[in-house]
Amino acid sequence: MIEALHGTAQAMVSRPRGILAADESIGTMSSRLEKAGVPATAENRRAYREMLLRTPELHRGISGVILSDETFNQKLDDGQDFPLALHALNILPGIKVDTGAKPLALSPGEKVTEGLDGLRDRLKDYVSRGARFAKWRAVIIIGDGLPTRNALRANAHALARYAALCQESVLVPIVEPEVLMDGDHTIDRCAEVTRAALEHVMAELDEAGVDLAGTVLKPNMVVPGSTSGQQASPEEVAERTVATLRAVLPEALAGVAFLSGGQSPEVATANLAAMQKHETPWPLTFSFGRALVDPALKAWHGDPTQVAEGQQALADRVEPNSAAVA
Repeated sequence: MIEALHGTAQAMVSRPRGILAADESIGTMSSRLEKAGVPATAENRRAYREMLLRTPELHRGISGVILSDETFNQKLDDGQDFPLALHALNILPGIKVDTGAKPLALSPGEKVTEGLDGLRDRLKDYVSRGARFAKWRAVIIIGDGLPTRNALRANAHALARYAALCQESVLVPIVEPEVLMDGDHTIDRCAEVTRAALEHVMAELDEAGVDLAGTVLKPNMVVPGSTSGQQASPEEVAERTVATLRAVLPEALAGVAFLSGGQSPEVATANLAAMQKHETPWPLTFSFGRALVDPALKAWHGDPTQVAEGQQALADRVEPNSAAVA
């Protein structure tokens, strides 16, 4: 069991590949389709994700794809289940298993991610149908007096319980404590909160007995708040991010796959590339969603005759990120 977890985790962060996050909720995906002028139907959500997954040679730059529950249960045009089709393409199938961030009781303005009820049985079902890793996202908000210690502890504890259940089912957990870039905070404040969040997460993972060599961390980059007016070069982002990670993360961790967190595709790639100049005991790769797929959605825009154009747009975003971590 341990060997299988370690092998999967190493494959997920193996250079020069990253992880494609195609796990938007039905509501989020529907909103993006509508903005692109595409009717928000289950069939269009399915067709969009099939377009992404069938991108030629996708496995060269993508090690795994995170699916939503809806997509995991859908089929490609040829009748293959999505997870089994990914296996055939030499790409690991993953599944988002949390049920979303909800208001944290007695902590105004903060959230805690839910979905632990019944998770053991859900994980066993996903594994039986081909899943090899899972994802759970926690949301940490920076604001006036936020985050509180209560929010940090609650989210870290949920992440650890999820990760332990994953490893019990021989699934690699992607642990995602996202410190949101929304707000007018400085890069210093982002670094401070990111470090605190990671310290809580690592403590809870240790307490739960989670094997870090079979775990992939998906953190935010350390960047200024989106409305702060502060600009940070890729070199500064890389220096601040790596320093924060090195101060907290044990060497045993399988790897780090950064989220893009609302950064533009070009900025996320530049920041990722700058990090490769720093020595770390774990690989630093990417697990981007919008920064990879937004151009593909715009190029495809629901037109069956534009599938190749959508796939080329995805390939054009995967390639520079793959090159950055090569």
